[in-house]
Amino acid sequence: MQKPIIAGVGFTKISAHWKSSLKDLASEAALKALNDAGNPEIKAIVVGNMMSGIINGQENLGSLVAESIGLQGVPSVKVEAACASGAAAVMWACLSVLSGIFESVLVVGVEKMTDVTDNEDMSSALATAADYDYEVFFGATFPSLNAMIMRSYAEKYNLSPEDFGHLPILMHKNAVDVAHAQLRFPITMEGYLNSPVISDPLKLYDSAPIGDGAAALVITSRDGAGNLDHAVEIAGFGSATDTLATYRREDITSLMAAKLATKRALSMAALEPKDFDIVQIHDAFSVIGYLNLEALGIVEKGKAHKFIASGDADRSGALPVNPEGGLKARGHPVGATGVYQIAELALQLSDRAGPSQIENPNVGVAMNIGGTGANVIVHVLRRIE
Repeated sequence: MQKPIIAGVGFTKISAHWKSSLKDLASEAALKALNDAGNPEIKAIVVGNMMSGIINGQENLGSLVAESIGLQGVPSVKVEAACASGAAAVMWACLSVLSGIFESVLVVGVEKMTDVTDNEDMSSALATAADYDYEVFFGATFPSLNAMIMRSYAEKYNLSPEDFGHLPILMHKNAVDVAHAQLRFPITMEGYLNSPVISDPLKLYDSAPIGDGAAALVITSRDGAGNLDHAVEIAGFGSATDTLATYRREDITSLMAAKLATKRALSMAALEPKDFDIVQIHDAFSVIGYLNLEALGIVEKGKAHKFIASGDADRSGALPVNPEGGLKARGHPVGATGVYQIAELALQLSDRAGPSQIENPNVGVAMNIGGTGANVIVHVLRRIE
């Protein structure tokens, strides 16, 4: 079976785009991706987004994006899977291409979060990724749910506050020279430890920032990709779900859906974790980043902090993690994040990642998490030789 091909990528800088609308961001990323792919004839569009109806007053994004780039008449829909909406859009585009019905599909992930300036309103919007009836109604917020996971993980594996600082410190280090990253400044362990507590033990520097951004991909069949020398293969993908409410899980320090999604993606790709050359994890919170690494089969449980601290996850390390800074420092425009991850992998595997380029990667994996692990999608990409 032929694999779907990423023929083009495009994205905006992640920032507070006060002068740009949701439509502006989506069209900018889409047009960049189309140009990168040689402007193929697009047969369908899939848009990933989580909160446009809540914070921007705009739904029907399929039509909005199609119109914004002059593709009225092309089938276009929005998909939503909380914070995994971007990867969900990529997965459904892959399925569309594999079906043979649509040869070339444009994927756009977009989120404009700074339209909401009240922290309570943003907290409410993000909390829609949790179980409203049994969590949010009783006062739980998205940070507080992740703080609960962090506290349980720290107690189970006897981790200190310093142990959680290694990941955000690396992410900020990686983002410094990345033009599209949101937080392009380094942080120290002292700065991490002294950052404000959001929900004990979760600190400000454990958390991804609020930002606006859009990323896009052109996904085609191998024939549809033409002779592009930068095309990259989507070798496998997998998706899985867990209970929406965090408290209903047997073990909140383990991402069951992430393990299942990884297993399915690797099975499709006929690869193993040892084949990874580069990893994109969903580090919306430090502890979730660690759980990603465990679910991907890269580290033993409770040992992720040692892996990061060792230098093996650095750009020049044995297995680079988030060379562009991840959600923590590159930024996390929620519905676009999964597309950013895959776009960055595609650039790495085609040696076009600029200052963040690692040495000769052949296989990359991206994990995108919805909620506190309720909806997880994993994609495995491979260089085309």
